Amino acid sequence: MTNIPENAFHNLLENTVTKLLQEKLELLLQEEIKNYMTIEKPTSSNSRNGHYKRSFQTRYGTINALRVPRDRKGTFQTQLFEPYQRREGWLEEAIIHMYKGGMSTREVAKFIESMFGTHYSPTTVSNITQTVMEDIEEWQTRPLEKRYSVLYLDGLYVKLKRNTVSSEAVYLVMGIDEKGIRQILGFYVGGHESSNGWREVLKDLKKRGATDVLLGVFDGLPGLEDAFREIYPMADVQHCVVHKVRATFPKIRMADKTAFLSDLKQVYTAMDRDVALAVFDGFKSTWSKRYPKEVKSWEEQLPTLLTFYKYPSLVRNAIYTTNPIERMNKELRKRLKPMNSLTNIEAAEKIIYLQAIDYNENWCGRAVRGFSDPGTRAAFEAMYSERYANNSFKEE
Repeated sequence: MTNIPENAFHNLLENTVTKLLQEKLELLLQEEIKNYMTIEKPTSSNSRNGHYKRSFQTRYGTINALRVPRDRKGTFQTQLFEPYQRREGWLEEAIIHMYKGGMSTREVAKFIESMFGTHYSPTTVSNITQTVMEDIEEWQTRPLEKRYSVLYLDGLYVKLKRNTVSSEAVYLVMGIDEKGIRQILGFYVGGHESSNGWREVLKDLKKRGATDVLLGVFDGLPGLEDAFREIYPMADVQHCVVHKVRATFPKIRMADKTAFLSDLKQVYTAMDRDVALAVFDGFKSTWSKRYPKEVKSWEEQLPTLLTFYKYPSLVRNAIYTTNPIERMNKELRKRLKPMNSLTNIEAAEKIIYLQAIDYNENWCGRAVRGFSDPGTRAAFEAMYSERYANNSFKEE
């Protein structure tokens, strides 16, 4: 048997597949115009008028002379592709996925050219990904559920190029609805993270229909608690315990860290709130002389650090920290890091939107552990009824 060079074999295989695909496409086109002439638009004044040839790029190779039938009146249009479409949508879809994966428009353009021999300028790639902006606008204004058991709020920074490169905030909101489904509700890019920025974010959530909220989980950004309570006065506030531990950790001497943090952990892992308060009293008496400021800070914030004890035990691990939304932020940073800096807000929005859509699709069919439990749902229903059945607060 004659040995065929690998590249020659590859070309032969590609040509064979392309030829077969061309035959099948042309067969479909013939059946399509036959149906059009005899069933859809039957008329004695119209008839077939041969065909014209065009190139068509597919994922299996380029068809250089696809025979497309036509009619004398020029009214027939195949449903297989648009009039001026020269390739399947797979390449555009691939470009969007590469962009989402953290490749710059210039890197995507070079990759496409090296793989397919098709020249794509960075501007062309940007124009293709620009189609995502229409989806973003629709997604950002979509109606939300009325009830959310939990809202997680967290921010991250991205580098954007304006006159100079600077870091700007991304406000990210994750919610768990009354069915226990977790999803990204929205994101907002621009400026520096502030309580006023969060106030506008929360107003938008409420305007889009999220009126009944039981709990907000976030870090200790100054003014954020007041902003949250202003928009959702019937909701509880849970300050992230993990953030608080991280903020305290550097202030403890190396020799005391293990014992201090071990004693502190007993507070927020106690069986219930009463036990947690009793444990904190012991913690306070042990450490207040050596670390008065740190212990006082915990004591002052203890009511909102222990809010999670008001909720069913099966969901406490999910609500005492912002870890769920921080994991999402970590993934976003990984996607954004290879880009160094983005050319504008729209570029950042594209990446974040595509990641948010993936996240929501992955979680759409799964309730968060503990939230679907009948006892938990009954407890939440009682909370909703107690707080919102006769809610007379005006919408912001």
